[in-house]
Amino acid sequence: MYRINQAYQELKTGKTIMDTAFDNGYESLSGFAYTYKKIVKKAPSNYSNDNLILINRLTTPIGPMFICATEQGICLLEFVDRRMLETEFRQLQNLLNGVIIFGENNHILQARLEMDEYFQGKRTNFTVQLHTPGTHFQQAVWDCLRTIHYGEVTTYKQQAEKLNNSKAVRAVARANGFNRVAIIIPCHRVIGSNGQLTGYGGGLARKQWLINHEKIIINHRC
Repeated sequence: MYRINQAYQELKTGKTIMDTAFDNGYESLSGFAYTYKKIVKKAPSNYSNDNLILINRLTTPIGPMFICATEQGICLLEFVDRRMLETEFRQLQNLLNGVIIFGENNHILQARLEMDEYFQGKRTNFTVQLHTPGTHFQQAVWDCLRTIHYGEVTTYKQQAEKLNNSKAVRAVARANGFNRVAIIIPCHRVIGSNGQLTGYGGGLARKQWLINHEKIIINHRC
């Protein structure tokens, strides 16, 4: 996948298929074309500017994560054992009309650095660029999530009221569940009206850990 990613980037600059294939270690054009088409779903001769979605791994104190990015920004950050992860990958490829291959870009490098700082207690907000396709309502909910202050929690009801739609509690909860960028878009800061933890793609234990982590950092700074 690294080699095909490199080949994709070279074709993007106008490099010939033959030079790209041999420069990336392939011994024949047919072998390169077969592997390229298997991963990218298109022949090298049909190169297009469709979004290439790069995927890499990220190590955290509470488990490894997958991180995906396009040229526009981070589009997925999920724990590797998240349920329905393969479904999320398929949905993301359909929404962005792209294909996921292994690699990294500047957005992934920046996100990795900022995530390390977050877990070390050195960062309370993220500046990495995001690329989060979704409906208008989902975008509004995710934007609302990003306004929840570090170290604080809110409820789905309060989130709905903030969106001036107090009857949309269930719709807000569903939109939170469709958030593909964990931690950076902090859906872990939303709890039930009774104060209990509710569903979280990474698991309730991780949700509690993240809430506790932020509270500890805030208390140390006070």
